[in-house]
Parts: sequence; structure tokens; C-alpha cells
Amino acid sequence: MSSLATLLPGSRLRMPGFWTVITALAVLLLAVFLLLPILNVFAISFFDAKTGDFGVSNYIQVLTRRYYTTALWNTIIIGALGMLGACLIGIPLAFCTSRYRIRGRAVIATFAVLVLCAPPFIGAYAWIMLFGSNGAVTNILKSIGIDMPTIYGIPGIVLVFSLKFFPYIYLMTENALNTINKSYEDAAENLGCTAFQRFMKVTLPLVFPAVSTGAIICFVLSIADFGTPAILGRGVRTLSTIAYSQYTSEMAGTPTMAVTISMLMIAISMAALLLQRRILAKRRYASALTNRPVKQSLTGSKSLLVHGFCYAVVFLAMLPSLTVVYTSFLATSGPVFTGGFGLGSYERVLHNSPTAIANSFMFAFGAVVLIAIVSGLLSFIVVRKDNVVAGSLDLLLMVPYLIPGVVMAIGYVATFRNPPFDITGTALIIILIVFIRRLPYGVRSTTSILRQIKPSIEEAAVNLGASPAKTFTSITVPLMTPGLIIGSLMSFITAINELSSTLILYTSRTITMPVLIYIQVIDGEFGTAAALSTLLLLSTGICVFAVFRMSESKESAFV
Repeated sequence: MSSLATLLPGSRLRMPGFWTVITALAVLLLAVFLLLPILNVFAISFFDAKTGDFGVSNYIQVLTRRYYTTALWNTIIIGALGMLGACLIGIPLAFCTSRYRIRGRAVIATFAVLVLCAPPFIGAYAWIMLFGSNGAVTNILKSIGIDMPTIYGIPGIVLVFSLKFFPYIYLMTENALNTINKSYEDAAENLGCTAFQRFMKVTLPLVFPAVSTGAIICFVLSIADFGTPAILGRGVRTLSTIAYSQYTSEMAGTPTMAVTISMLMIAISMAALLLQRRILAKRRYASALTNRPVKQSLTGSKSLLVHGFCYAVVFLAMLPSLTVVYTSFLATSGPVFTGGFGLGSYERVLHNSPTAIANSFMFAFGAVVLIAIVSGLLSFIVVRKDNVVAGSLDLLLMVPYLIPGVVMAIGYVATFRNPPFDITGTALIIILIVFIRRLPYGVRSTTSILRQIKPSIEEAAVNLGASPAKTFTSITVPLMTPGLIIGSLMSFITAINELSSTLILYTSRTITMPVLIYIQVIDGEFGTAAALSTLLLLSTGICVFAVFRMSESKESAFV
């Protein structure tokens, strides 16, 4: 019998290269844990739960029945108004901090980042404690004869989203305002434009790409959020809340209506992104990065007005977090606040909720370890490999930004509930979904620092005989370590605060702090909810401080 070597003298079986194998594994990873759950959700949405027939009956029902269409319009209205509110706060704040010398500007930026990193549902129940039917501020105003409008319903949800998401607008717009060419503004002023006309006709169009990007993020996050409308809604249904309720009611069978609603949420997010790109494609926004604006010093009433506005914005935005921390130290008797101060809420948390605390840190840490490893490899492929696969991977990593957590969770249940891959109800499924949803944070951070590393350094190691794997581990990884650490910290901040996906996937053994906080708020256990929320805020604050210390770009690392 002739061997292959005999048939082909001098030939060798060529094994695939290191980066070919890594690229194939990356494609497989994203296909299984990102695309497959979404495709499963898409496929299930076309099957009738009762008859099993294939068709569009679910979509017809969602788009015609009043129960669903009301939720659809509520979702669009809340998303649009939340985005608008964030713009009305974030753009003026960015203009003030970029054009004038603001005392305490670093504090303003730090608080904005802290607001950005805190889970929005914490703000929702903090506003209830302040302005709810029996809230502290509500009772004070009632005692002097002033009736406050209710915090519940669409106005309250929009208020929370506006104050929660405006940092996206503020941070992106401020960065853009600091880099535009001042000559355009000077020319408009010389032509007789007022300050407001100059801003609307010249400055705002120049920074529109940054503003629109932040606005799209605010819109997508507003329509995807579950905790805030669930807590503040009081009868106001949104697509996220009815997707969750439909899923829980369909748990005995195939969750067809839940996934159909989920696909509608994805369609809205994609439509918003495509609309933004279409608008941007119609005009050019580039300008020479010279003659940058110089910050002016303020005096008199103008200084008082500008400083007052900046401080008022960050104070209002931080008020829910400050309220949560304050409330956590109030003395309680069971769920009732008794007056005075004490550590009773913390004692109850440590005694009754050690599992939730341990799970939150363990799941977040497990996801972050995976993110650090995979993001390092993926970022190298995206930055160094100029091919179709690398470009596709880069584009694919935008998908987790657009997919609501409820949608991904339903997709994971549909995909990983049958043998031999039945991992529902386990810690692994939560770690995996948090990993795939937060992976873009790690990749974005590592790609940004990898672009600053000259490829010639790696090429020199290869020319000296080092293998691609050895070059990556010995040369590239040490150089990109700061980016890996910052990306890991950012991923940890968002992972430990995850609610929407874990609320569907958790069991009594895998409950996390955000889920327990949500349950306690619904049950009226505000003291222990505040104590758990304070622990989350403390963990988030420590990570934010670490990112600020390590990142050269400071707050821009968060957007």
C-alpha cells in the first residue's frame, strides 16, 4: 500500500496557521453564542403556538391587536422622548464645559460617568422614594399645599431615561466640540449671526455625527430597558415588559409571541441605526483639526447661570444614587422605615442574600475573564488582518449593542434548553450571555490601543524566528495590557449591573443582586433594596476610579 508521502514525494501536509485557527474559532464562537440564538428567535416567531403552522400570523396579531400596538407606540414614544430629553440636557452641558472654564469640570465629568454606569432601575425606585405617592418630597410639598404631578407613567419613565442616558450625548458631543475648527464659528459671527444662530447653523451641524451616535444609543437603550418601565409604568405597557410577561405566561410551551415581540424590538433598533446612517451619508462633516476652540473665562451673572446649570444637571442626575445610599442607612423594622439611622438593612442583606451577592461577583468575574481572552484575540484579527472575515467580525460585534437583553435571553432559552446542550438554569448560561453581550466593550478598548502599536514590532519578532503565537503572547499582549484591563473593568461594570437578560434566566440558585433588587422593589422592601444597590454602586465606583486612573482619555473610555 502506498503512503501519501510516497505518492507525493517531498510534499508535507500543511497545517493551518495559528491565526487561521483562531479566526475559525472566533467565527464559530460568535455563530453559536450570538447569531444562533437570534436566528432561533427569528425562526420561532413564524410558528403558530397552537397549530404549529408556519406563517406570519404572530406578526399580524402583534401589529393589529390593541394590546400590542399600544405597547409598540408607548415604546417608540418613550424611546423618542428619552432620546430628546437626553439631547436637551447633554448638548447644552457639553457646550458649556467645552467653551467655558467651569470650576469643578472634572467632578462634573466624573459624576456623569457614574450616572452612566449605575443601573437605570435603581434610579427608577429612587425617584419613587422621592416623588412617589408617599415619597419624601411629595409629602413635604403636600404639607405646604403643593400637589406634585405623579412620577408614574410615561413622564416618569422619560425623566429617568433622560437623566440616566444624557452622559452619552454629553461625553460624545463635548469631545467633538473640542476638536472642531473654530474658524467656521468666527466666520459666522463676522457675518452677523447671533450666538444662538451660530450654534444652530454652524456648530451643531459640525458635531452632528457625535450627537446622532449618542442619540441612537439613548434611543436603543430606552426601548430595550425593562426595569424602569416595569417599576414606574403603573399600567403603561412597553414591548420589553410585555415580552417578559408573554415569556413567563408561555413557559409551558414555545414562547412564540414573546419572540415575535422581541423581533419587533430588534427591527426598531435596526431602523433607527439605518436612519442615522442615511442622514449622515447625505452630508460631509469633516473639518481640519486646526484652530481649535479656546475656553473662555466667565464673570458676573453669566458665570452664575452657566455654573448653576452644570451643577444642577449633575446634582439631579446623581440624586437617585445619593438617595439610595442615604436610604440604605435608615433604620428599619422589617420593610418599614422607623426613623433614625442604623445598619439593619446591611445586616439583613448579609444574612439573607449572600448567594445573590456571591453570584453577581462570580458571574461578572467569569464573564470578564472570557471577555479579556477573546477580546484580545478578536481585536488582533480585526486590526491586523485586512480581509473580509476580519471586517465581518468587526461589523458583527455591533450586534450586541442593538439586541435588547430580553431578546437575547429568550434566544438563549430557545437554543440551549435541549440535550446535549441543555444549560438552562445553570450559572454557565448566565456567564455566557453576559460575556457575549459585553464582549464589544472589551474589543473596542483593545482595538483602540492595538491601533497605536506599530506592526513592525511584531514583524521584527517573526523575522527573528518567533512563531505567530509566541509573538502575540510575548510581544503584543504585554503592549496591549492597559487596553485589556480597561476593557475588562468596563465589562465588569456593565456585567455586574445586568438585569434584563438575567431576570429571564435566573433560578433560586443563580439569582443576582440586580434581580433581587428588582424583586425587593416590587415587594416594597426598599431598605434591603437600597443596601444591595449601594453595594452595586460602590463596586461600580471603584471600577470607574480605576479606569480614570489607567486611561489616558479618561471619560471618553466610557462611550
